Amino acid sequence: MARRRWSDLSQRSRRLIVLGAVVEGVLKIAALRDIRRRPATRIRGPKWAWLTAVTLVNSVGGAPLAYFLFGRRR
Repeated sequence: MARRRWSDLSQRSRRLIVLGAVVEGVLKIAALRDIRRRPATRIRGPKWAWLTAVTLVNSVGGAPLAYFLFGRRR
């Protein structure tokens, strides 16, 4: 099976890929800033684990969303 190149993709596919990358980048930056500023007592689990997960996991925003939904204490 031949690999697809960027030039082989439709305009719509290219836009969706770029949009996904931008959304993931914005979510990661927001999550990392929040983790750095929030006291450790207000975060569920160790800060280093959340920092590592948010930084290394590429899942179209899955790790940052998990942090915002489950990692912060109210």
